[in-house]
Amino acid sequence: MKILILNGSPRPNGNTAEMITVFRETAAEYGHQIVSFDVCRMEIKGCLACEYCHGKGQGTCIQKDDMQKIYAELSDVEMIVLAAPIYYHGISGQLKCTIDRFYSALYPKAPATLKKVAMFLSSGDDNMYDGAKFSYDGDFLGYLGLEGCGIFTNHDEDVKSKIKEMVETKLV
Repeated sequence: MKILILNGSPRPNGNTAEMITVFRETAAEYGHQIVSFDVCRMEIKGCLACEYCHGKGQGTCIQKDDMQKIYAELSDVEMIVLAAPIYYHGISGQLKCTIDRFYSALYPKAPATLKKVAMFLSSGDDNMYDGAKFSYDGDFLGYLGLEGCGIFTNHDEDVKSKIKEMVETKLV
């Protein structure tokens, strides 16, 4: 399975990075192909809402920035992992900006290969996840109809074991 990880954390050694590392290592053990982007270190501009992508662009965004690298992977990816710290009850702005730019590539529907999604979240407060969960449920499970493989937080008891278990049960 080809898996795309979008890391929306600016901290290279934080809780989000730890969860990604556990996932990446476990998925690699099972032979999955991992492609990962640190969106905080990329030049990705916000969506212009210009509708070029759904007119003259025929599914391509008018903006030419680092998002082109992610678009190239979306065409045959089977799973997306969204990973981010929580800022003001939602995912980081860098990851939100990236997701907003999916509009040109995943609207009105995702590529046929894209089937699954998971989310890794980190916060100093265990009551701050509702905004990110709303996006996961509405955008990825509801609108795109992807199979949810779970939301994992740094507040989950033994989160590393739960991530490993998810790979072993839902990705095999």
